[in-house]
Amino acid sequence: MDSTPDAALAWEKGPLPCVVQDWRTGEVLTVAYMDEEALRRTRASGEMWFWSRSRRELWHKGETSGNVQRLRALRWDCDADALLAEVEPAGPACHTGERTCFHNGDTDPTPAEALAALERTIAARAGADPEDSYTARLLADGALRGEKVREEAEEVTRAAAGEPDERVAEEAADVLYHLAVLMAGRGLSLADAFEVLNGRRG
Repeated sequence: MDSTPDAALAWEKGPLPCVVQDWRTGEVLTVAYMDEEALRRTRASGEMWFWSRSRRELWHKGETSGNVQRLRALRWDCDADALLAEVEPAGPACHTGERTCFHNGDTDPTPAEALAALERTIAARAGADPEDSYTARLLADGALRGEKVREEAEEVTRAAAGEPDERVAEEAADVLYHLAVLMAGRGLSLADAFEVLNGRRG
């Protein structure tokens, strides 16, 4: 009898739904299905494989597009009949070219998506003219980035000492924006700091 953790999954129910989530941002990218062989190939290759219910065959995500998804963590629910794959995507998840398959309906970023959306905006501004873009100007000037983080940190501290909650939230948003730009200027992201925080738990 197979004693590996994957053997505990409810394969008798057939291919299991798999929610695919961006490992760095937490954003949901797609939902697909996995059978035992798809999971075996995923484990062996480190990249996501799925079972196509319509074509009745295995498929390797990104095999033709290059938009592979590298597995970082795999979880399953309390009934062992649904999977959550946390991945590093090499490109858009959707066949339409959209970053996520969930690009219809209410698409404004939720609070949990705000930092990821901010970092994508910062990346998009990197090639802009510093005369036309404040973000581009910050990215081009390391000293200015540091100065602005210090300035905004002082302002949020001052707001917290006696200003309304709304002002504290506004100043905190300014700190997060400038910190994200500072990190981007070093080729880092906020997720790099989050990893450090996770490593300090215990």
